[in-house]
Amino acid sequence: MSSFTPHRSGPQDGFPRTLRAEWTTFRSARGWVLAVAASVLVTVSLGLLIAGGVHSACVTGRGEGPCPAPLVGPDGTAVSDKYYFVHQTLKGNGGITARVSDMTGQIRLPDAVPGVRNIKEGVVPWAKAGLLIRQNLEQGTPYAAVMLTGDHGVRMQYNYVHDVPGGPHNGPQWLRLTRSGDTVTGYESDDGRTWTVVGTARLVGLPETVEIGMFATSPGALWDMAQAFAQATATFDQIEPQGANGPWRRDDVGAVMESDGRTPHHPGGVVESGDKFIVTGNGDIGPATVEGGLRADLMLIGGAVGLIPMLVAAVTFLTTRHRRGPVSLSAEPRPARVLAAKAVVVGAVAFVAGLVTSGIVVPAGLAMLRANQNPIQPITPGTELRVIVGYAALTSAAAVLALGLAALVRRAVVAVGLAIALVVVPYLLATAGLAPWLLMITPAAGFAITQSVPTFAHVDVGPSPLGGYYPLPPWAGLAVTCGYAALALGAATAVHRGKVPR
Repeated sequence: MSSFTPHRSGPQDGFPRTLRAEWTTFRSARGWVLAVAASVLVTVSLGLLIAGGVHSACVTGRGEGPCPAPLVGPDGTAVSDKYYFVHQTLKGNGGITARVSDMTGQIRLPDAVPGVRNIKEGVVPWAKAGLLIRQNLEQGTPYAAVMLTGDHGVRMQYNYVHDVPGGPHNGPQWLRLTRSGDTVTGYESDDGRTWTVVGTARLVGLPETVEIGMFATSPGALWDMAQAFAQATATFDQIEPQGANGPWRRDDVGAVMESDGRTPHHPGGVVESGDKFIVTGNGDIGPATVEGGLRADLMLIGGAVGLIPMLVAAVTFLTTRHRRGPVSLSAEPRPARVLAAKAVVVGAVAFVAGLVTSGIVVPAGLAMLRANQNPIQPITPGTELRVIVGYAALTSAAAVLALGLAALVRRAVVAVGLAIALVVVPYLLATAGLAPWLLMITPAAGFAITQSVPTFAHVDVGPSPLGGYYPLPPWAGLAVTCGYAALALGAATAVHRGKVPR
């Protein structure tokens, strides 16, 4: 006669045991392991293919050759620094007051007739004309400026990356810029009598002798994810230097020469008429988000396609029966525990796979770009680390989301389709310049974590990740993806909690 002793659950039967069992199930299935490997291989291959195929060339005064390294501002950011400057020398404290009485410009649009330039009158939104102070004319040096813009009112900008909004003026406006030690203050006025502070900047190490005066510049016009020539012309009058002296000097700062080495490409200029200066310039003073070189995040441009095998693996991990037994949640006495264990396994595997992917393709891709003499956007070790680890976190969150969807709909084909529609398709559409707002409201928002160059509010770029555009900051975008994953997993847990197999 034999006795039967019922099994008593203990600590060893809890979540750790379930987690070990699910990990054993995952790693022992060749198909899932191959899907994870395929995810890594696809993204790495596409990234290195892009890096190896890029060979930049530029035409300078010395002819065609490798593009120069990007111009770098005081904080290490790649910057543009091209404008027309009418200036005097200021020694010690002082300033300048002037009115921008008129601002016009020209914009090149797509040619209506092939070969015939289509030029229209007007200014782009970030065309700039105003007052500028800087230690010298060397490009990339610290500066501060107060200005009237094409469509963003009065602004004070300094050291390329800083932008302070003033009043929403687009008509004639008085401007004033003063210097006291290394502190520069910008003012605006509607009538030249009552003044309002726009902003204050501290330019550390500003020497006693600086250059101060009037400038005009204009970035190119954007159309079809490309940039075309634009220029701005501003009329300055009521000009009153305070402390500056000497003759007005005229410089087309940053002018690029044609291949003959003598002729400026799109030169600026100035016309003096009585007490007025009519200044024309093109270029920009600000961050060079596109012109500053190739970005590290372009190495992960194939990441959306590479996620597809990972999403499939996450879904089938929940919906496929394994030789060790069924994995259907309805067959489990504790479905919530099993679902949590599966989420941990899938999330951890996806994180490691994403880390391997980005840890290979980002540094290797940048090395290939440099070897081919391409200009590279400056990237700090901290930013590169955030891109690498952030892509791993995105991969993990996307995999957990796919698992949660599979637990909700319980059909592999439907769950895979939903996961791809929510994560992959919006990113591909945004990359093509279509519906970039999807990167705010869908789980594809998490791709913002791979952004290696910030999106600056005072620089217009094409509405596509190819141009570095993401509507959300990096961590906010990743939070959206994580929120979707948590919501899907929480809903699935609530649906299956308390279900006991019959």
